[in-house]
Amino acid sequence: MSRLVKCALIQTCSETPVSEELVVIKQVMIEKHIAMIEDCARQNVQIVCLQELFYSPYFAAEQDARWYALSEKIPEGQTTVLMQELAKKLKMALIVPIYEEEMTGVYYNTAAVIDADGTYLGKYRKNHIPHCHPGFWEKFYFKPGNLGYPVFETSYAKVGVYICYDRHFPEGARALGLNGAEIVFNPSATTVGHADHLWKLEQPAHAIANGYFVGAINRAGMEKPWKIGRFFGNSYFCNPRGEIIAEANQAVDQIVIADLDLDMIHEVRDYWQFYRDRRPETYNDLTKL
Repeated sequence: MSRLVKCALIQTCSETPVSEELVVIKQVMIEKHIAMIEDCARQNVQIVCLQELFYSPYFAAEQDARWYALSEKIPEGQTTVLMQELAKKLKMALIVPIYEEEMTGVYYNTAAVIDADGTYLGKYRKNHIPHCHPGFWEKFYFKPGNLGYPVFETSYAKVGVYICYDRHFPEGARALGLNGAEIVFNPSATTVGHADHLWKLEQPAHAIANGYFVGAINRAGMEKPWKIGRFFGNSYFCNPRGEIIAEANQAVDQIVIADLDLDMIHEVRDYWQFYRDRRPETYNDLTKL
């Protein structure tokens, strides 16, 4: 019998004016996502991944210390606790990207991973932090991750997380495969004219090279007043052959759902023996350059 896992990606837009109180901005987005997660539950989804920094706009479009106040501890912060309760209620595993405060003045771009019984499994901290192009000022907000490339064994699948800019680096994608990931989720915030031509190239390439499924999530719509471009959505799932099997359009709010047959991983890896034929002893110079 096939190991079918029904998964979902949620893409949406923060439409609350940024001049509003941060608590209001956050609450509106949390409520919107809860409604969409509950919609997923009605469709028998087992694993859901939310977009990067899901409860806020993409505030790295500017450099303003005001946004530090959106950060939370993980796992004791209110959003992680809320999502644990929701996961348990819906019997659904959740990947929840949160602006994390480790200690006063030290912040990370993080995703908490919660199992279907509400258990907090751990977190991934974004390793590669961009500070490039007008409107992607992430080093102002985030310290580079320090937890490596963990894989989390949920009730339904072994899950890895890679966040947005990480996807441009094949090394971490390979590490997730070597660590046992069956599905890698990449919550992102990417705009038209920035990296849209790469969006459907890099992540299917990771899927092919590593023989796993990828769920690529991207925001959608304009987040005013910033003028960094329109987040183009187009969230999708691709299989270990690099084939896109389910895809959103550019709608502001949309859920992408796909049945992932995890037995395909075995089939593809038996055909393409990339893990057998890799030569790590010849790659030492990669860490010296």
